Amino acid sequence: MAVYDPKSLKAEEFINDEEIRETLAYAEANKNNEELIDSILEKARPQKTEKGCVCSGLTHREASVLLACEIPEKIQKMYEIAEEIKLAFYGNRIVIFAPLYLSNYCVNGCVYCPYHLKNKHIPRKKLTQEEVKAEVIALQDMGHKRLAIEAGEDPVNNPIEYILDCINTIYSVHHKNGDIRRVNVNIAATTVENYRKLKEAGIGTYILFQETYHKESYLQLHPTGPKHDYDYHTEAMDRAMEGGIDDVGLGVLFGLEMYKYEFAGLIMHAEHLEAVHGVGPHTISVPRVKHADDIDPEAFDNSISDEIFEKIAACIRIAVPYTGMIISTRETEEVRSKMLKIGISQVSGGSRTSVGGYTEQERPHDTEQFDVSDQRTLDEVVAWLMENGHIPSFCTACYRAGRTGDRFMSLCKSGQILNCCHPNALMTLTEYLEDYASPRTKEIGYKMVEEELERIPNEKVKAIARQNIEDIKNSNRRDFRF
Repeated sequence: MAVYDPKSLKAEEFINDEEIRETLAYAEANKNNEELIDSILEKARPQKTEKGCVCSGLTHREASVLLACEIPEKIQKMYEIAEEIKLAFYGNRIVIFAPLYLSNYCVNGCVYCPYHLKNKHIPRKKLTQEEVKAEVIALQDMGHKRLAIEAGEDPVNNPIEYILDCINTIYSVHHKNGDIRRVNVNIAATTVENYRKLKEAGIGTYILFQETYHKESYLQLHPTGPKHDYDYHTEAMDRAMEGGIDDVGLGVLFGLEMYKYEFAGLIMHAEHLEAVHGVGPHTISVPRVKHADDIDPEAFDNSISDEIFEKIAACIRIAVPYTGMIISTRETEEVRSKMLKIGISQVSGGSRTSVGGYTEQERPHDTEQFDVSDQRTLDEVVAWLMENGHIPSFCTACYRAGRTGDRFMSLCKSGQILNCCHPNALMTLTEYLEDYASPRTKEIGYKMVEEELERIPNEKVKAIARQNIEDIKNSNRRDFRF
């Protein structure tokens, strides 16, 4: 039998079923242990030091106790601490991105995804490089600077060479004042050599959802295709790190399996990356199973309520304080609004989850990977964020300045967000306001920019940021960054 070892490179040892089951039993036994819960919450709270803010995070066992807790006042305290942590390390910035679907050809049999091989209802499509260029121009015309590219797993139709060609095409498109400055990649688990190629192509974060950490369920949910190999899939982040990609993004598809099991596995995976590579996940995504062609989410009997979903997000923020947290347009405006307060730091906006969807006048549904619940335009999302006190950020500076992996984490931990990421967010927001915003959004935005400039602690940084913002307004100069 496999023995739990966070430093092991074997999937069944760093995501250990026996350890998860013992953790869940411990959490259940202590879910009303107020003394223990209070001590865990106190440990989680950010501590101010001379060098900035410090957070210890939580172990998977401690975090699982919080998730199991049913005491209303303790749950409320969790939300308060989650918000405190989020503001301490990420401020009120919310990074904006969009997914770009390149191809829905796929050889896997995943039962929760409409791209599965046996689905004959869905038309198969793969973008040519000219079509990729057209999609990028459409995204640039919306105001996007950061993309997450998506493609089904198909070694014939979507080989690594195709993905690399698409990345090169995306970076080559300069339309009006638009540029895609960072491409994150969400493609199937692959080899160290291929991860090295992705790194050389200049990608940002490599994202791969585990879907479920429960091995038996994983094998049933992925009955055919290369994704059926649980170990190869689960060990992908270690290969990505070996290939030089030090920003990786985790996630499970909540609703496929028991959420407490998934949560424990997710935190264990983060602990494993920290133990082996010295840096945890750059991002953690929290998608839920949604309706799509040929897929009925009610066929999965582990669906979770909005209340449980919010509690999961708060517990992730507390347990892994320095990670970015992502929520997509799978979720409604109402759910996304609540989640922003308790930990989310990145959102998609104006998303289309179909291949070639951005160049279509009307939102196409025949090749969507999932239903989009939040169908607002990017401009509407930007205005909504600002009206709720969040700074929409199109910043990609850290990637291009080499502040990735442990270098980004040290920036985050040192409390320099207000002197670095904050002014970068304001400058990229100004670019959006000048080049793409509606009159109403522009009015809201410039009021926010002026107010938020005053929050920059370093007077020299503040003066430079103010001058750069004036230059953006009065010329075609773009892409200032700290």
